[in-house]
Amino acid sequence: MPHPPGLAESTERPWLLLNGTDDAEIWIANSNLELKFYLEQASNSGMATGQGICFELVHGGQIYLHTTSEGVLLLDVTPEAEWIAPIITASTHTAAPRGQIWIVPEDTLIQLILGLNSLIASSSILLQHDFGLVQRY
Repeated sequence: MPHPPGLAESTERPWLLLNGTDDAEIWIANSNLELKFYLEQASNSGMATGQGICFELVHGGQIYLHTTSEGVLLLDVTPEAEWIAPIITASTHTAAPRGQIWIVPEDTLIQLILGLNSLIASSSILLQHDFGLVQRY
């Protein structure tokens, strides 16, 4: 993806283990603020957006997280990360999809983050990603 001049790049950050619900809520709030900052810059640069967060997993693969305007969580789980499916199911009480796009309720975000907590190597903000929004949602 070409990077427009004047638009700060999101950086990959090493994951720091969260110590419970309060830490997860703080991480979510901080990530939302950071995402809004990048989206404002992207909007001002005329760049199309498909926003979210990418989690690099310690045992391989990525999970791309996006929240729709209706509050639904979309998880794009790469084939290399299929091993994480039982943890997503246990954390969100959502059955695994036939494809790689999971649709889970917004009220499971904290449980999802805490369930994945020890398996995340790093995270970064995304401004462009398909998230299965075309014909798969």
